[in-house]
Amino acid sequence: MNKLRFGILGAARIAPAALTKPARVVPDVQVTAIAARAKNKASAFAQQHHIPRVLDSYDALVNDPNLDAIYNPLPNSLHYEWTMKALRAGKHVLCEKPLASNAREAEEMTRAADEAGRVLFEAFHYRYHPLAQRVQEIVSSGEIGAVRELEADFFIPLFIRPNDIRFQYELAGGGLMDTGCYCVNFLRWMGGGEPRVVSARARKTSPQVDRLMFAEMIFENGVRAKLGCSLAAFPPVKISARVVGDAGEVHISNPFVPHRFHGLRVETKNGTRREHFTHEPTYNFQLRAFLAATRGETTNLTDGHDGIKNMRVIDSIYEKAGMKIRGT
Repeated sequence: MNKLRFGILGAARIAPAALTKPARVVPDVQVTAIAARAKNKASAFAQQHHIPRVLDSYDALVNDPNLDAIYNPLPNSLHYEWTMKALRAGKHVLCEKPLASNAREAEEMTRAADEAGRVLFEAFHYRYHPLAQRVQEIVSSGEIGAVRELEADFFIPLFIRPNDIRFQYELAGGGLMDTGCYCVNFLRWMGGGEPRVVSARARKTSPQVDRLMFAEMIFENGVRAKLGCSLAAFPPVKISARVVGDAGEVHISNPFVPHRFHGLRVETKNGTRREHFTHEPTYNFQLRAFLAATRGETTNLTDGHDGIKNMRVIDSIYEKAGMKIRGT
């Protein structure tokens, strides 16, 4: 089969881990072009990561006939504009999470992908790792009984300057948009449906930007869920999740970046066991899944339709916290 030729929008810090390194180990994927606002920055990135072509602009990149797919790691507020342009130019898009600034944008992006017959893939890389697959197997098997409670936490103690893009409302920043979107995705996935947000409270860096967010939700089947996330100096690192059933529990240490460290503990009346999995980067699994999706070989677990639902919950959390939805 022909190789899938990628272009990168911007020289983002996440791009090497998310794409250029995985492309070296995933057959049939090549990163062949990049464009950035500052061409010298793109040139330096291209030289460091062996990308053969540097284009003059984002427009030139998304319209390049020699590219099949675009990776969009731009600030959250730019996911919509450049993903739409790429889809309309006939490109598949691997878009960093969160998919958009809000649900309305996600709906338009998904419609554009469907109309173009192209893959739109939200980069929740953890979903493609064997750890996540195993959690789903355990819960689906009924080993812990019917799910009753869910928890997901993603606290990173980053000393971020106030002018960091992650703390700018105009760029769709906030802790919920950065680490919290993972928690929302996990809770929706394990809850098997779409929750109603009962309450939310934030600690803020500015009137409309959260550095820390807590939320409580309930699903139609009665399952209750809690979320905690932050991009603050404190509390300390906490990346975990818990699925509580009426016959047992599953505890996951670092479900979202499991290649760095992880643990899976299952507790039932039969005792406690621990399982461990490969430390191969989640991004490798994600890129294989993206390639397969472009070939129609597998189901896209994190497509635009799922992204719409994730953004609806995020929008609702902001509203419950008395804050503006991003991008409004």
